[in-house]
Amino acid sequence: MLHESVWLVSLALMGLVLAVFLFVYSQSHVREDDYTPLQKRAYRLRARLFWVLVVTLGPAMVYNLIDLPYGAARAHAAGTGVRVIEAVGHQWRWELSGNEVTAGQPVEFRVTSSDVNHGFGIYDTELRLVAQTQAMPGYINTLRHTFERAGTYRVLCMEYCGIVHHNMIAEITVTEP
Repeated sequence: MLHESVWLVSLALMGLVLAVFLFVYSQSHVREDDYTPLQKRAYRLRARLFWVLVVTLGPAMVYNLIDLPYGAARAHAAGTGVRVIEAVGHQWRWELSGNEVTAGQPVEFRVTSSDVNHGFGIYDTELRLVAQTQAMPGYINTLRHTFERAGTYRVLCMEYCGIVHHNMIAEITVTEP
């Protein structure tokens, strides 16, 4: 009974849509109006709107993109005082080539996995995520980070990798310069 009602309502709505299309088609006829002045006005308006967007959104874009880490990546690549730590994810532990760094010193983590995908997440002393990358078998991801404050940071796996995933914890001690 309900199906029949829905079917009838659907047919009525489809008929209404068809009637609207037929009405629009019957009322449309080729007009010989000259749209050139209207087109020129629309193009002028479009050009003005474009420049308004460039002038207003351009500085906002620059302001927001200033903090991107690409400049810092170039400084790291220069090799000036960069501490390199090899990080390998295993089921279910992290193997770090070092776990002590100095605050303010750039650190380059070279992250890979020996078995399955892992998520390499560094958390600060208040357990807020400060940096992350993926640990994948056969591939090395490079993560560059500069620790601003001293303390004990935790490296946690961010991708479920098996039954003891919750035990994949390593610590990095950041000391004062």
